[in-house]
Amino acid sequence: MRRGYAGLLATLLLCACPAKKPEAARAEAVVRYPPAEGVPGCRLYGEPRSVGAVPLVLAEMSGLAASVQHPGVFWSHNDSGNALQVFAIEASGKVLATVTLTGGPAGGTDVEDIAVGPCTPGEARACLFLADTGDNFERQPRAHLLRLPEPERLADDTLPVDTLTFAWPDRPHDCESLVVEPGSGRLAVITKERDSLGEVFALPGLAPDRVAQAVHLGSLRAPGNADFLTTAAALHPSGQRMLLRTYTRVWELRRPGATRLEELLLGQLAEVPGPSQAQSEAITYLPDEGSPDDSHAYLIGSEFAGQRLYQVDCR
Repeated sequence: MRRGYAGLLATLLLCACPAKKPEAARAEAVVRYPPAEGVPGCRLYGEPRSVGAVPLVLAEMSGLAASVQHPGVFWSHNDSGNALQVFAIEASGKVLATVTLTGGPAGGTDVEDIAVGPCTPGEARACLFLADTGDNFERQPRAHLLRLPEPERLADDTLPVDTLTFAWPDRPHDCESLVVEPGSGRLAVITKERDSLGEVFALPGLAPDRVAQAVHLGSLRAPGNADFLTTAAALHPSGQRMLLRTYTRVWELRRPGATRLEELLLGQLAEVPGPSQAQSEAITYLPDEGSPDDSHAYLIGSEFAGQRLYQVDCR
């Protein structure tokens, strides 16, 4: 009987050991990020590389946007519970300027993302837009964008903002992502959903003296519905790609020839490289030095001072 038990134990131990994968199967498992075909920008991204660290003043970094006027500069901000400010930083995390904002909506703000685009559709002047759209308990039927012209000089300053109010067409949403459509300058937000990558709403007719109505454009779902809770987004300068950041992954939506968000939303959603971070809520494309309307890289940031800032370039 002992010999029989010994044989049975040996058999069970052998079965419990993982089988060695064939070389072909192992190679397929490594190919996680499909190449982008037929769209401007990078065809195949490389691995994230650390380029700096989140500075102390941005301990709750919740957005990143590349400057239009200042090459190599990014605008960022904290979320709720902090002073209403924007910071000009380098990719290394070095702070170049702190701009304190006045004139925001009464009752406090929960700024969750930032974007740079025309102050009004078709206007040449660039503005910073901050998405005061955080609503963890989904109770507010209205949300706000804060707008100010992009500062012409990088220096500490205090500047007023315009408050642009919009109403949700269906129900209150928590929202942490803001994008500007290239060419048209149309603004759009992507909600933070627990069962998808979000609902996309365009924001036409924004003005300080009215309440605009958000227009639903479509929904975003990861392949196999494998991921949720989008915390940041960025539109490629071509309008044919869009990055989506969640707490665990980075996705890129792609559609060759797309000229409007409605067209882009019908494209292919692919996972792209993203580092493991404690609370990642910021992402932006980097303007290409040779062609400002293109981009072959992106920058990712997260909350907590000292966390690494990562750049993802082409292979």
